Amino acid sequence: MKKHLKLIFMLFLCFAFSLCQSAFAQQATITGKVTDAETGEGIPGVSILISGTTQGVVTDLDGGYSIEASPSDVLRFSFIGYNIVEEAVGNRTEINVALAENIQALTEVVVVGYGTQEKKEITSAVTSIKSENFNQGTVNNPSQLLQGKVAGLNIARPGGNPNGGFNVRLRGISSIGENASPLVVIDGVIGASLSTVDPNDIESMDVLKDGSAAAIYGTRGSAGVILVTTKKGRKGRTVVEFNSSVAIENVARTISVMNAEEYKAIPNSRDLGGSTNWLDEVTNTGVSLINNLSLGGGNESTSYRVSINSRNVDGVGINSGFDQLNARLSLTQKALKDKATFTVNISNTSVDREFGNENAFRYAIISNPTLPVYDPNPQSPDFGGYSERDIFDWFNPVSIAEQNIADGRDNSLLASIRGEYNFSSKFSGALFYSTQRETEWRGSYSPKTAKFGGGFGRNGLATIRNNESLNDLFEATLNYYENLGKVGVSILGGYSYQEFFYQGDFTQAGNFLTDAFTYNNIGAALDFANGLANVSSYANTNKLVAFFGRTNFNLDDTYLLSLSARYEGSTRFGANNKWGLFPAISAGVNIANLVDLPGVSSMKFRASYGRTGTQPGESYLSLLRFGRQGNFFYNGQFIPSYGPTSNANPDLSWETKDEYNVGLDFVIFNNKLDGAIDYYTRVTTGMILPINVPVPPNLFPTTQLNIGEMSNSGLEVMLNYKAVQTADFRWTTGVNFSTLKTNLRSLSAGDLSFGEVNYRSNFGSPGQNLTQLIRIQENGPLGQIWGPIQVGVSDDGSPIMQVINGTAEDENGNPVYCNCNDDRTQLGTAYPTLNFGFNNSIAYKNWDLNFFFRGSFGHYLINSYRGFYENTESTTVQNWNIVNTKYFDPNITKAEYNSTHVEKADFVVLDNATLGYNFNIEPGKAVGRFRAYISVQNPFMFTGYTGVDPEVRYGDSESNNDPLAPGIERRATYFTTTITTLGLNLSF
Repeated sequence: MKKHLKLIFMLFLCFAFSLCQSAFAQQATITGKVTDAETGEGIPGVSILISGTTQGVVTDLDGGYSIEASPSDVLRFSFIGYNIVEEAVGNRTEINVALAENIQALTEVVVVGYGTQEKKEITSAVTSIKSENFNQGTVNNPSQLLQGKVAGLNIARPGGNPNGGFNVRLRGISSIGENASPLVVIDGVIGASLSTVDPNDIESMDVLKDGSAAAIYGTRGSAGVILVTTKKGRKGRTVVEFNSSVAIENVARTISVMNAEEYKAIPNSRDLGGSTNWLDEVTNTGVSLINNLSLGGGNESTSYRVSINSRNVDGVGINSGFDQLNARLSLTQKALKDKATFTVNISNTSVDREFGNENAFRYAIISNPTLPVYDPNPQSPDFGGYSERDIFDWFNPVSIAEQNIADGRDNSLLASIRGEYNFSSKFSGALFYSTQRETEWRGSYSPKTAKFGGGFGRNGLATIRNNESLNDLFEATLNYYENLGKVGVSILGGYSYQEFFYQGDFTQAGNFLTDAFTYNNIGAALDFANGLANVSSYANTNKLVAFFGRTNFNLDDTYLLSLSARYEGSTRFGANNKWGLFPAISAGVNIANLVDLPGVSSMKFRASYGRTGTQPGESYLSLLRFGRQGNFFYNGQFIPSYGPTSNANPDLSWETKDEYNVGLDFVIFNNKLDGAIDYYTRVTTGMILPINVPVPPNLFPTTQLNIGEMSNSGLEVMLNYKAVQTADFRWTTGVNFSTLKTNLRSLSAGDLSFGEVNYRSNFGSPGQNLTQLIRIQENGPLGQIWGPIQVGVSDDGSPIMQVINGTAEDENGNPVYCNCNDDRTQLGTAYPTLNFGFNNSIAYKNWDLNFFFRGSFGHYLINSYRGFYENTESTTVQNWNIVNTKYFDPNITKAEYNSTHVEKADFVVLDNATLGYNFNIEPGKAVGRFRAYISVQNPFMFTGYTGVDPEVRYGDSESNNDPLAPGIERRATYFTTTITTLGLNLSF
C-alpha cells in the first residue's frame, strides 16, 4: 500500500509543479508607502508578504517599501492593531496603502450554529481556534488539535495506542446515562465523524460551550458542540502546498518492575534460568510517515481546493498501527449574476489497521523476568515455540503480541452540497444536503498454538465483524437582515430532517484444520452442532425532524440580544414524548462604549440561558422487544432460546440540561491583552438510565427511565498576551484554565430509584472480583473512589484495615474490620478540579518556536498494577513479577486493594515543543515557501503518580467505558510514548 501512496504523491507533485511553472510571469519592482488611515503618517515595521508565500519585506521608518512581485501576485499588508489589507499587483508598479486601526480580537469572525458572527457580537460562551494556533507535531486525530487549548474542554487518551480514541468532555460530565461527547458539525453536517477529515485540512474549530450557543442543535447539544470548518480555495493565483514529516516514537512511561537480579533476591522466588526484560520485548521503535499535498485557487466566480493526505503509522506495540489515505475536494461556484452560490464538499478516508493487543503490556508487567521468551525444550502441547506456564492468569506477552491477529478496515465518505440564493442584499435562502457513509470491518484470529485468545482451546478461533452506518441530512434555511437606524436585526429560520441507518453482522468460528488462512476461511469451521460457531446480525434506524430559528439584535454595537429555539422530534423517544422545545436567550453590553476606561479597547459583559437535550443512545429502547437470550443443550444439540430484552416505556423522553452562563470578554493594554472569563452552572434532569423493576408485572427486570438530577459548575479563564511585537522579534503567550464541581443531586423519580447508594466496577481477578471500587451516591460528587484505609501490616503480611463504623465484632465484642462497604470510605475523586494549558509562540527573524504545557490537578487514580502485584504473594503463589515503585513494602505478602493503591494523579506535561526555520527564497523561484522544523511531543512529564499514565479516566475501560466508573487505571494500559518529528512545509 505504501508503494502505491508514494507513486500517487510523485505524480501529483509533478502535475502541481507543471501548473506552478506556467503561473509565474515576469516580475517587477513594486514600491509604495504604508500610512495610518487616520493620521496619514507612515507606519514602520509593517509586514508585506506575497500571499501564499513567506516572501516579503518590512516597511522602513517612514513606511516605505520595495518588493519584487509578478502581476498575478497579491500583496498582504499586516501590522499589529490594524486591519489586514490585500492588494492585487496587476500592472501597477506603485501601491500605496492606508491601514485602519482594528481591534482584531473582537472583529474576528466566529462560526456559530447555522452561520457566523463577529466576535464582538457574540453573547454566548464560544471559543474559536484557528489553524495557526492548533497543536503541532504528529497529530493523527483532529481532536488533538484542540487538546489543552480551550478552557473547559478536556481531551484525554490514556496511553499511546495509535488506534485508540480520545475521550472528549466539555464542562465535565453532561450525562451519566447516554452520550457524553460533544456533537461534531463539519461544514454544516450535523453528527459528522471526525474520521472523515484530516487534521491538515481543517481551517478552524469553534467550540460552543454554553447552553445558549448549543440550543440551536436541540436534543444533541447537551455535551456542547464542536464546529469544524475545512480549508477552502481562494481567488488569485494557484497555490500548491506540500507537507511531509517523519516521526520516531519511543516508550516514555511504563511501570517499574523488578529485573531478574532483583527478583531472584526475593525469598521463595523461582529462578527459571533466564534474564528477560519483558517490557522491551513487547515494544519497538514506532516510525510514522505523513504526507499532505493540496492545490487551491480560483477566480471571481469559482474557487477550489483539492488535497490528498497519507498517514503510515507504526505504534510502539508489536503489530499495532495503521495506514490511512484521505482525499478531499472543496468547490465553490457562483452563478446567476453572482446571486447564487453553490458549494460542494467531498471527502473519503480509508484506514487499514493493526490493533495489536494491549494485554501484551499487561502480562509483560507481571511476567517472571527469569523466564526466557522462547522455550528451550519445547514439548507437547505445542505453543509455537514460546515459553508458557501452567499457572493461573499468565500468558507469554510476546506470544500474545506476535501470534494473535487483530486487523481492521474503515472507510468513511462524507459528501455535501449547499445552494444559496440572495433574493436581495437583505434576504437569502439556502438548501443543504449531505450524506455520510461509514463502514467498519474487523477480523481477528487466534491460532491453535496461542494459549491466549481462545485459539488453543478451540483449535483456532476466528472472528469477523461488519458494521455500517448511514447518515442523510436535508436542511432549508432563510436569513434576513434589516438595519433600523442604530439597530441591526438578523433573523434565521430553518427546517431540518435527518435519518440514520445502522446494520452489521458478527461471525465467530472455531475448530480449523489449519491456521494458514486465519479469518479468511471462516466457513470451514462453522461448527454449530458442538457450539463452536456463532452468527448474528442487526439493523436499526432512527429519524430527527426539527424546526429552528434565531433572532439577533445589535443596538449601536453596544447592546446585544440573541433569542433562539429548536423544536425537535425523534423516533427514539416514547410515543407520548416525541417532541421537545429547546429555547435560549443571551444578552451582552459593550461596556467600553459606555464608559471611558483607561487602557481598555473593548470590554463586553454577557449573560445567557439555554436548554439543550440528549436523546437515547439506542433505537427502540421505549418499545417492548424480544430477542435471543442464549442457547440450551437438548438432545445432543444447542437450541437457541428467546425472551424479552426490554420493557415498553411510552413516556421515555430526552435528558434536559438547563445552563446559565455569565462572561466577560475584554481587550486591554493597547490591544496587547485579550481574554474571556466565564462562570457557568447547569442542571441536568431526566437522565436516561436502566432501572430495576419487579417481574411480574414487567416482563424484563430493567426499564429505561428518565430519572435523577445532576449539577455542574465551574470557572473558565482564557488569556492571550502579545508580549513583544517588533519587526524581528515577536512573542505571544497564552494561558487557559478551568475549574469543575459536580453534584449528583438525585437518582430518584417518584417511587422509582436508581438507588441512593450504588457501587460500580470490581477490581477483578485473581482474588479480588468482589471488591467494588466506585461509589455512586445521591447528593454527592461523581467519581467517588471507594475502598478501605490501610493503617498497618499484620504479622502474616496482610494489610491491616481501619475500622470505620464498627458494625462487625469479634468474639469478645471488640469492633473489627468487616471487609464490607460499612468499613470503606471515599479515598479520592476521579475528576480534576483544575485543568490548564500554557502556550508560547516566539518568532525571531526566520526562526519560530512554539511550546505548550498542559496539566490537570485534583484527580485520583486507582493503580491496579500496584493493587495486584506490589507484594511478595505473587512470587510465593504464582511466580509473577513484583511491581517495584517507591511505595513497595517487602513486608506485605498479600494482595488486597486499599487506600495505598489510590494515588493523586496531578500532572504537568510538555505536550509539544516545535522549532522551525523559514528559508529565504529569491524572487522568481518556483518554491514560494520552504520551512523545516523539528518537533517533540511528551518529552517529559511532572507527576508523582507511579502508574503508566496519570491522564484522567472518564470511564472504566473494562466496563464499556462506563461513565459512572471513572478513575481506574486498568492493567492493560498501552504505554505512553514520546514522539520526535522532522518535517518540512513547502508552497509553490
